[in-house]
Amino acid sequence: MRLHVIARGKIGRSAESELVDRYAKRVTWPMKWTELPDTGGTVPAPLTPAKQVLLDERGKQMSSESFAKLLERWRDDGMREARFLIGAADGHGDAAREEADLLLGFGPMTWPHLMVRAMLAEQLWRATSILSGHPYHRAG
Repeated sequence: MRLHVIARGKIGRSAESELVDRYAKRVTWPMKWTELPDTGGTVPAPLTPAKQVLLDERGKQMSSESFAKLLERWRDDGMREARFLIGAADGHGDAAREEADLLLGFGPMTWPHLMVRAMLAEQLWRATSILSGHPYHRAG
């Protein structure tokens, strides 16, 4: 299953982009990153079948183990792509929230979209590491 992160705004050369790159390079599953302008731009069409996850401060909070199990279930159910959408400063509209398969949050605080990219990259790496039995993650 391909992991596809679609993010609004440009990350450029920054400390956050270095973190994103560090973790994204470790993910052994197929992975794609798409950047869109803050407004406008065309969200790429998904592979079918696909699941769509919106990163949202009001989204469901999950443990790393639960997140890994969710990705595993989607993969085993034949999903070809898991799409993770990161909005601009104003987040996502109501229509996008309603269409999503999952609203995922990294806690009730508001995070800058550049930090969300780095946190998501780390969690995708951690989830795929958990599923491969890598000893880095110590389940508790």
